[in-house]
Amino acid sequence: MDPPQSLVSQKPSDSGIHVQVHPLVLLTISDQITRFAARQRKVEGSTIIGVLLGQQNGRQITIDHAFECDVPRGDDTEVLLPEPWFEERVKQFKDVHKAPSVDLVGWWSIMPPTGPSTVHLPLHRQLLQTHNENAVFLGFQTTQVNSDSRTAKLPLAIYESVLEGENAADAPKDMQIDGEERNMSLRFRELPYAVDTGEAEIIGVDTIAKGSGTASHDEMRTQKSNLSTGNEENASVGLSQDEEELVGSLNTRINAVRTFQDRISNIKDYLISIERGDVPPSHHILRSINSLMSQLSILAPDEGGSFASEVLAQQNDVELAALLGRMGENIKEIREMGRRSATIQSARQTEQARAHMGPGNTSGDLTGELFRQDMPRGRG
Repeated sequence: MDPPQSLVSQKPSDSGIHVQVHPLVLLTISDQITRFAARQRKVEGSTIIGVLLGQQNGRQITIDHAFECDVPRGDDTEVLLPEPWFEERVKQFKDVHKAPSVDLVGWWSIMPPTGPSTVHLPLHRQLLQTHNENAVFLGFQTTQVNSDSRTAKLPLAIYESVLEGENAADAPKDMQIDGEERNMSLRFRELPYAVDTGEAEIIGVDTIAKGSGTASHDEMRTQKSNLSTGNEENASVGLSQDEEELVGSLNTRINAVRTFQDRISNIKDYLISIERGDVPPSHHILRSINSLMSQLSILAPDEGGSFASEVLAQQNDVELAALLGRMGENIKEIREMGRRSATIQSARQTEQARAHMGPGNTSGDLTGELFRQDMPRGRG
């Protein structure tokens, strides 16, 4: 069997398409590859595929969700999706995510460092012909994850498919789509992409990062012993778990403050533009700004004296409730002490009465004396 041939085009993309990937998609892909590696113990050379769902508005593609797919093979070990199951699965995702609506925008799989090859062509051709003629391909390079290099670039690339002319005699048969001219073959061109993170996703990713920091702490400590001293990586590896969590928390707060500052700047620029007459005023936006300004008094009240008095009143109420609780406990202990004191005093009086009755009765105990007091007196 011939080795897979790379289908990456030598020409850059000229379509102007830009892709935005959400962190949930990256987490889904990472989770699927991690679970596959835990079961099979080998990722390179295996077949792991999934589908990408999102929106396409003109030349802007947003990838919001992803799910894994089964990998049944067709003739000649071609990887194809079962149409009934696949259509039902996509329909379920569309029913769940209705606002905003999602559609199939592409698929993903692992790929070698050379890029997409003839192994990925059958499935990509299936999606182009039956679901989306503009479907993109997201390739994940596992070799970059296992390497020792530490780069800021994610180990993935996104491609669009185009038809390029070449010599028909040199074009492999499986690289041609049914119905196309024999001198045209399918090629992949890399597209620019960016990671788009929402406010809710920032919180979720931060939580996952804190948990993963705990799991990878032992691995980082092992790597520290293998690194040479004086390397810049030692500074990051040498951090303790608490220090890493602190740095992550500070970075999250810094990003939140920067986002808040940017939004305040946008509001300020908008008001200045209205004052200058550059843009027409929007009463809906102005009402929203007024509502926001009215809520600032809750965060920073103007009247410091009244706020301090309210805080003092609440503090006094809390301390008074605690004091009443302690008084109740003290009263309960006093009542218990009084009951025990009465029991001891009664026992002393009984002993004194027995002592006046004579020496013959000194050997009896308190219980017997009580029983004798309850018995009826005999005839004299």
